[in-house]
Amino acid sequence: MLNVGARFIEPESMLIKGRKIKLMTRSYKEAGVDIDLANQVVKGVKPLIRKTFISGVLGDIGGFGGLFSLTGQNYKEPVLVSGTDGVGTKLKIAFALNKHNTVGIDLVAMSVNDIITCGAKPLFFLDYISIGKLSKKVVVELIRGITEGCKMANCALLGGETAEMPDFYAEGEYDLAGFAVGIVEKSKIIDGREIREGDSIIGVTSCGLHSNGFSLVRKVLLEEKRYTLEEFIPSLGKTLGEELLTPTRIYVKPILHLLEKYKLLGIAHITGGGMVENIYRVLPEGVSIRINRESWPKPPIFSLIQKEGRISDEEMYRTFNVGIGMALIVRSNDAEEIIKELNEMNFLSYLIGQVVKM
Repeated sequence: MLNVGARFIEPESMLIKGRKIKLMTRSYKEAGVDIDLANQVVKGVKPLIRKTFISGVLGDIGGFGGLFSLTGQNYKEPVLVSGTDGVGTKLKIAFALNKHNTVGIDLVAMSVNDIITCGAKPLFFLDYISIGKLSKKVVVELIRGITEGCKMANCALLGGETAEMPDFYAEGEYDLAGFAVGIVEKSKIIDGREIREGDSIIGVTSCGLHSNGFSLVRKVLLEEKRYTLEEFIPSLGKTLGEELLTPTRIYVKPILHLLEKYKLLGIAHITGGGMVENIYRVLPEGVSIRINRESWPKPPIFSLIQKEGRISDEEMYRTFNVGIGMALIVRSNDAEEIIKELNEMNFLSYLIGQVVKM
């Protein structure tokens, strides 16, 4: 989304001692910032943004702040949960392929997947796009992806900013930041304190790399091994570029569904730091985890990276999700039913480990 300010116009001429003098004028556009184009982009994306609006959104697009009412949310002690993240150097792949309609999904996913770990239902999302030279095509594609991600998470794209910053980014480059706000009943916050020895760990599969480890991926596959993004990789069944731009999976809907029926003791979004470090973030003192690395199938992209980069197992599991995008810690007697329900929702899941005493 774009918040566009007013332009101050200098007079073209003025009278000095009765003589008309033509002035040399300067404009923001000459400096590299095109406000007229920005206004066109705003007009073009309004229909996309409105499709994300949910109950609680007040007002329309174009104000200085987004308004959201909590009236009618039916919480006794509502707690707001916020999260922020970016997409990282995965954007380099989007630049190289000139394909920008999926990284917006990644942007939403990285924040909403974080706040759902507390049991919070996402309410709204804000975006920040900074770009060297404004391109209507690129920004509309980015916002199209962001709105698609918001619809997947059932939250509103409530506001945002697009900043045209000439001379700050290389030609064709930009950066993205996202901000999600959700709500949870205070008594139902998931904080891991009830986790105990014997609880089960369920791994919900990822759809590939998601948005982590791309600096290492680019170094190994593109710089050292000289793969091209257009190259078809038989083990992947697609081109390398298609694989690398597969958007991060959004887990909001299945987890909210499970929370209506089961007690989830801990939820970990598997991002930077990999599986072990992220699961440890939700554990109380006195317990640890035992993971069976053979208990789920690994997407072939990870085998390719590990083989070509000669990367150790330890480094792979610290850097990448290795096929598990979200880990759920549950009572062992609930594990089988939860896995069954996740599989029915097309979120393939496996029993991958157990909580053990430290």
